[in-house]
Amino acid sequence: MLTTDLGSTTLLGRGKVRDLYAVGDALLLVATDRISAFDHVLGTGIPDKGKILTQISLFWFEFLKDVVPNHLIAVEVSEFPASLKPYREQLEGRSMLVKRAEMYPLECVARGYLAGSGWKEYQAAGTVCGIGLPAGLKDGSRLPEPIFTPATKSEHGAHDENISFATAEKLMGAAEAAELRRLTLEIYRRAAKHAESCGLILADTKFEFGKTAEGVILADEVLTPDSSRFWDGKAWRPGGAQASFDKQYVRDYLEEIHWNKQAPAPGLPDEVAARTRAKYLEAFRRLTGREIAS
Repeated sequence: MLTTDLGSTTLLGRGKVRDLYAVGDALLLVATDRISAFDHVLGTGIPDKGKILTQISLFWFEFLKDVVPNHLIAVEVSEFPASLKPYREQLEGRSMLVKRAEMYPLECVARGYLAGSGWKEYQAAGTVCGIGLPAGLKDGSRLPEPIFTPATKSEHGAHDENISFATAEKLMGAAEAAELRRLTLEIYRRAAKHAESCGLILADTKFEFGKTAEGVILADEVLTPDSSRFWDGKAWRPGGAQASFDKQYVRDYLEEIHWNKQAPAPGLPDEVAARTRAKYLEAFRRLTGREIAS
């Protein structure tokens, strides 16, 4: 399912993966099967991806509920407002009715390993978001301790920009920046410990937080293969690309065909889509110990 149509329900916007609707005082997040790479939505979806992502997030919201409250109101279509019941087929297993919140203007990123944009900055300057790191680390190296490396939220699909903690403090104030750093690192440590028990390495991840009258809440998606790097613990070898359970397989394919990373984005061969689905599904099974609900 690449797009949703909920009749007269007010559509607020379509992100790279999720469609967002206004439902009274609440919001409805619907995870489609769209997949993005290099800041573009591809022409082919990944079957069941939206359901897999949603149900991974629900697992983590429950797992982390004693660390920070979250935005969930209901996840069963039977508990949604009557106006949404006719759209059960589009919503079942891939939607969340959530609280409205004033969202913080940060992607709250935690890194326990060196990869991606962090590795590129480290190669150039020996730092990640201004945080000095020991010399001699490799692509995929474990960091001495997890670090908080915030990024500004992109607009109109542009790439997020890594910033220093000092810049984050200027954006929102020292007290709130410190609290988001504390929560981000606490969530990361707990999630990484669980992932390790499942044979996975949580290399890095990003969270979004909002503020309600009750305080800070965890929102959007949480610790999915779209927002996190999960690596195979047994195969981990610093010094290059790692065996992963995310969309790196898609990125690798796009590099192989020499796509110029400009619109329109290409579609994916059936084999690439099927293997990507299998990676997402294996991450779900390992992390939750469950089978995907339809």
